[in-house]
Amino acid sequence: MIKWRSISSGPLTGALNMALDEAIMMSVGRGLAPPTIRFYQWSPPAITLGYFQSLEKEIDLPACQKAGIDVVRRLTGGRAVLHHWELTYSLVAPEGDPKVAGSVLQSYLSISRGLLEGLAGLGVKAELTEGTKSREFNSAACFDTPSWYELVVGGKKLVGSAQTRRNGCLLQHGSIPVQTDVDLLFSILRFPSEEVRARAKAFFAVKATSLEDSLGYVPDFAKLGESFQRGFEAGLGITLQEQRLLPEEMAWADELRVGKYGTDEWNGRK
Repeated sequence: MIKWRSISSGPLTGALNMALDEAIMMSVGRGLAPPTIRFYQWSPPAITLGYFQSLEKEIDLPACQKAGIDVVRRLTGGRAVLHHWELTYSLVAPEGDPKVAGSVLQSYLSISRGLLEGLAGLGVKAELTEGTKSREFNSAACFDTPSWYELVVGGKKLVGSAQTRRNGCLLQHGSIPVQTDVDLLFSILRFPSEEVRARAKAFFAVKATSLEDSLGYVPDFAKLGESFQRGFEAGLGITLQEQRLLPEEMAWADELRVGKYGTDEWNGRK
């Protein structure tokens, strides 16, 4: 079995979580660290913007500040995700690594198999989507429609992921909601009218789900981490070895947190 690195970093701020993902990508890309899967949470809750989204047009900053929610832009594309009661994973590997090699869709499929195994270990019967995009409604929120090779339960999206590739390295991270707070999410997104907000909220409610909805109870984070660690091992055919962040990664992450992900220039860029 090929050995990859596993890191569990617990709850961190939005800026630091995104900075760590990029720092690990730099480290793996330079050959300082092996392919890495990190599991983490968020404190305080955060909303992440997709790389190409407009902060000004789609996020209500005063509402976020009032609710105590961090706002940060991701390196990856896609739409806004509210990170609250969830386990988040990030996977970083060289593009040519045989476990995730190929096109974006091929690597999505490989990684989704690991997620599928992790959910099965919890007793959740999920399936991979065929990749249809609904045109019925399109909001700023990520979970209202499933994309290629994402995981659904009973037709509702459970896991949302996004990927980017830079300097020969792949980063994919994704949200595994334990519980969802639809009211909170739609109170911090911008809409042209309250009528449109209500329609989008109702649409989201029937298109997205959570582990609590699927299991009937709230699993603890230790159990979640163990299940998805085993799931990635089985789905990718690897062995995950728990390790710590390298000093270089910690230093880069601190620089990126202050100089990039904590700045208005990055988060509010046009």
